[in-house]
Amino acid sequence: MPTLVLIRHGQSAWNLENRFTGWWDVDLTEQGVGEAWAAGELMREKGIDFDLCFTSFQTRAIKTLNLALEAMGRLWLPVEKDWRLNERHYGGLTGLDKAETAARHGDEQVRLWRRSFDIPPPLPEEGSPWDLASDLRYKGIPIPQTESLKDTIARVLPYWESRIAPELRDGKRVVISAHGNSLRALVKHLSGISDDDITGLEIPTGQPIVYQLDDDLNATDRYYLSER
Repeated sequence: MPTLVLIRHGQSAWNLENRFTGWWDVDLTEQGVGEAWAAGELMREKGIDFDLCFTSFQTRAIKTLNLALEAMGRLWLPVEKDWRLNERHYGGLTGLDKAETAARHGDEQVRLWRRSFDIPPPLPEEGSPWDLASDLRYKGIPIPQTESLKDTIARVLPYWESRIAPELRDGKRVVISAHGNSLRALVKHLSGISDDDITGLEIPTGQPIVYQLDDDLNATDRYYLSER
């Protein structure tokens, strides 16, 4: 049966500062580096191995993958990076402190922006310091201005179907290092979670999630590696 492992990046600088991050590129904290390395050590100890790796265009996910692979002695494995595995775009919330935003707009409004299935955050203001238009990694890529979870799913799943699922069907062992919302998109799809229930799912940083899949890529088992 195909094996798939999902890893949310280790703690980032803006995770620590409680700021909305989205597509903005921030690095791992010292704790995040430790989480990524520990994930690799755990996978090595449990006999998990891979043939192919996927990650986003964002530093925190790329570094998490590299650190985990180094801990496993697998830095030589092929890695494919794609923007469609990026975090959800938080639009005008990018860079804002979450507590201050709740104080300004109210807890309920911020909860809707953060956790509703199909309500996106507000658009960025003109001249936003978090504008990615000049970032070379996104040259020719349709950068969203804001995204709901539903919007994120709409870009993640076609990439899954076109690039990742065929590799799993060919028997490849795959690891994906990505982000809370791009991984929630995959978990929703693989585990058949409803639109309402997926909004309450929290994926912790640096904790490998193992999927056992049947030949049709239906999930037969899902668990955090640390629990087995």
